[in-house]
Amino acid sequence: MARMFHGLQCPCCDPVVAKRREVIRAGLGGLAALAALPAAAQAQAVASGARTIRIRRVQTGESFEGIYWRDGRYDRDALRRLDVLFRDPSMDETTPMDPRLFDVLFTIARHVRSDEFYEVISGYRAPETNAARARQSRRVSRVSLHMSGMAADVRLPGTQSLGIARAAADLQIGGVGLYRRDGFVHLDCGPARRW
Repeated sequence: MARMFHGLQCPCCDPVVAKRREVIRAGLGGLAALAALPAAAQAQAVASGARTIRIRRVQTGESFEGIYWRDGRYDRDALRRLDVLFRDPSMDETTPMDPRLFDVLFTIARHVRSDEFYEVISGYRAPETNAARARQSRRVSRVSLHMSGMAADVRLPGTQSLGIARAAADLQIGGVGLYRRDGFVHLDCGPARRW
């Protein structure tokens, strides 16, 4: 649903702009995602021929298991299903997730040799949800990549949070935040950094 600001429709929420953005993202996203990976991870992703992911959303129990990338491109239907899965459940609002986030999750799962379902605690956050969380905790960034569909807070059963964080940091494929006390790891497809 398009948002209104000062009586005008938000251009980012316009269905025509959103569709155009989706087509461009699907077409160029594969190249950008592959270029963002280190050489060893690139070779691994190319050699695999297809990329699969297993995700379960903690709050809703919904899940996705399957191929999201094949034959050199992202699967649009899989991406739409993942957008819904990663939605902000408190606002029931979706956004196009950055497919590079799924590449991060795929690469880390392969690196730690896990075929378990990722448990997603937080995916996309509407600005209102993020602002509310930032008021509750100083650990929540007011400019979080969750609001751009570029981040997820996850657990991977059978793998300690520290192991996931180390793997992501070693691979240098995005942002990594270890929340050991809360039992999850923040992963994103932004610049490589850690906290």
